[in-house]
Amino acid sequence: MYVINVIDLINSDNNKKEKPKLLGEVRQVMRLKHYSYRTEQTYCEWIKRFLLFSGMRHPREMGKEELTAFLSHLAVDQKVSASTQNQAMAAIHFLYQQVLEMEIGLLEGVHRAKRPERIPVVMTKQEVKSVLSQLSGDYRLMADLLYGSGLRLMECLRLQSEGSRFWLPSSDGARGEGGQGSPLDATC
Repeated sequence: MYVINVIDLINSDNNKKEKPKLLGEVRQVMRLKHYSYRTEQTYCEWIKRFLLFSGMRHPREMGKEELTAFLSHLAVDQKVSASTQNQAMAAIHFLYQQVLEMEIGLLEGVHRAKRPERIPVVMTKQEVKSVLSQLSGDYRLMADLLYGSGLRLMECLRLQSEGSRFWLPSSDGARGEGGQGSPLDATC
């Protein structure tokens, strides 16, 4: 049975504010700076992992060697992605700069996680012709614009949604509403 001793509660020095533990300090600073709750959780996890990796030593006792070793460990042993390693680095950087108010400087010798090489998929002219031949009407014109002019999909859709459907004949001849024409009239 758990009994609370009221006298101990009254006699305890409640007026004396104890400095919160390290992760409590991190949370406090993050909340003061209006970081999102999810960022707070993620940074605290990375800081815990860093502390566990370094044998639970206080970060003030550690230097660049320990930081370099941890970040290299993530890339080499844990085989994390480059963005994950960057996230861990951001969390530790936040700990040192914002919470401990210590400058860590440039970390040299960190084995960086490799970003995957992205090879773009390129269609041959014959494949493009085959795809375009399957389309008709507005869709064909939009696809021709996307392919021929380099417009992005949302840019092309915006042209249509803003009432600038320049590929359709207008009711008052070649000019658009108010005699202003289409956005492409000025460029053609």
